Amino acid sequence: MSTGVLLIQLGTPDAPTASALRRYLRQFLGDPRVIEAPRLTWWFVLNLFILPFRPRQSAAKYQRIWDPITGSPLLHWTRRQSEELQKALPDVPVRFGMQVGNPPLATAVRALIDRGVDRLIVLPMYPQYSATTTASATDVLFQALLRERRVPALRIVPPYYGHPAYLDAMTAVIRDDLARLPWQPEHYLLSFHGIPIRYAKSGDPYATHVKRTTAGLIQRLGWPRAKWTQTFQSLFGREEWLKPYTERTLVQLAKRGVQRVFIATPGFTSDCLETIDEIGREAREAFQHAGGEQLRQCPCLNDHPAWIEAMKTMVLEEGRGWLSPH
Repeated sequence: MSTGVLLIQLGTPDAPTASALRRYLRQFLGDPRVIEAPRLTWWFVLNLFILPFRPRQSAAKYQRIWDPITGSPLLHWTRRQSEELQKALPDVPVRFGMQVGNPPLATAVRALIDRGVDRLIVLPMYPQYSATTTASATDVLFQALLRERRVPALRIVPPYYGHPAYLDAMTAVIRDDLARLPWQPEHYLLSFHGIPIRYAKSGDPYATHVKRTTAGLIQRLGWPRAKWTQTFQSLFGREEWLKPYTERTLVQLAKRGVQRVFIATPGFTSDCLETIDEIGREAREAFQHAGGEQLRQCPCLNDHPAWIEAMKTMVLEEGRGWLSPH
């Protein structure tokens, strides 16, 4: 019997160009898990009002974060996580795949099966469960397995929003970054990707998971209650999303006279457009325009040793009876 490990990440465009973004957005926004709307109505909205205009705007943002050597930050960090986890589990094949774009999840699944893997431990790179992310990831995984003759036995690591290893790793990243800061923050934000309130009211547990992650981090970090706020970012469309909104909170803080803010993004396991550009540029500009001075965007877990060790811990826990702990 042979066991493999598969990391699942959302995905990234192939290039910071309008044509690449059009392909990416068509696949991403075409997912009924991501946009819960009548399919025919949404098809017209997507193809007549979004895809003709948004790709060019998104490409400009990706151009700002695209590295000339490593390319997409999300792809770079996911590759690094896979490589480092492979070193931590030298006897277990580790692969990663993207739900949207390249390298496709189906290719990673096929590579593992071709290596003789008949037991597969799957780690979605989303600490907090949402149908828009975790369920979408397993949808893509099962669709890939539909095309395979030899389907391995599966174990999927559950949402780890409260797992001590994840919380300890996130705490280590935050503390390490704070130790390097030449100034002292007056306020701290924990910013998570948002979802429409309608999704939460329909039973998506994401908001509850976010609250539990926040509670676990605050317990470890010891920040006074008046010094931190948990917020939501990355709004899309016109309906109401989970609140409070990150950018609006920053503007309110600046108008209150808060000059220095530190923002961590515990819902993102890898730095990406939403952390580097949305927080590191757009949110900073909004904060400074409202009168703030310093805003620090804390790096994500990326390839921090504590996160690699946390991934190893969760994989070994899920792999009991399949993997040796040594």
